[in-house]
Amino acid sequence: MIVTVTPNPSLDRSVLLDRLDRGEVHRAGGVHVDPGGKGVNVARVLTAADHSTVAVLPTGGVEGNSLAELLAPEAVSVVEVPVEAATRSNLTLVEADGTTTKINEPGNALTTGELEALRTRLGEMATRARWVVASGSLPHGCPDDYYAGLVRTARAAGAKVAVDSSGAALAEACAAGPDLLAPNLAELTELAGHRPADLAEVAATARAVRSEGTGSVLVTLGERGALLVGGESAWFGTSNARRVRSTVGAGDAALAGYLLAGGDGPEALRSAVAYGSAAVELPGSRMPTPKELRIEQVRITEVDESGRLDPTSP
Repeated sequence: MIVTVTPNPSLDRSVLLDRLDRGEVHRAGGVHVDPGGKGVNVARVLTAADHSTVAVLPTGGVEGNSLAELLAPEAVSVVEVPVEAATRSNLTLVEADGTTTKINEPGNALTTGELEALRTRLGEMATRARWVVASGSLPHGCPDDYYAGLVRTARAAGAKVAVDSSGAALAEACAAGPDLLAPNLAELTELAGHRPADLAEVAATARAVRSEGTGSVLVTLGERGALLVGGESAWFGTSNARRVRSTVGAGDAALAGYLLAGGDGPEALRSAVAYGSAAVELPGSRMPTPKELRIEQVRITEVDESGRLDPTSP
């Protein structure tokens, strides 16, 4: 079983536009409302692939009730931790050419008792899990080391832990020694303090992060694919999306695909890239199913010093 924990879930409203013009009135071409939050998205992908999954999340207010209701038709098993504050709502504006503008609310603060209840519930579920996925932003006022504490809790329960977050929360989680770190390029850049100039530098930066105690590092690179550093090797995977409709949740889909394929090595990377590519072809915050994959289109190569970070790099 894989357990996901999302301290700052959301309702995601995606609005489709021909083009976004600042200061103008727009007429929406369509609206999608989806359950949101990075861990929630991972759980949706895993469930669609018939993998045993439980999503642990705080829910509050009408928005929290709506979030749980939206997950029910997708058959996602949810363990709710009731909280006083309302669950946040996010807005995504998707233009016809695939350009995505995302407006995320910070998320209302959780009390110390609510955060502890979430950690305790996760610890209980982790005793039955092979992997725990801790992902997404932290709600307003949450301590930066909260994910680090969740890593220790899950590891103590016998589960492997994957973390996908950003900023200080990601840095603190690294120090706790997760089994997998899954940043995108911007998050890796922030963590390292410099932007890698090419694929070889991305690999070197991920290796430096790994040397601090992380098991493996999976770096998602948007439409360029993803890079995996584990052990002494690094691999790059790429695939061409037929049409980019929305980039929301693509990294979450990639992480789910990686874990579905065993969570280790180049074949798991192949699955990650296939899922990430399938996600960007879907509208709004929809998550891909196995039927929407084109895994045969994914190319995997070992990274060497001549690798360049561009869409044509092998």
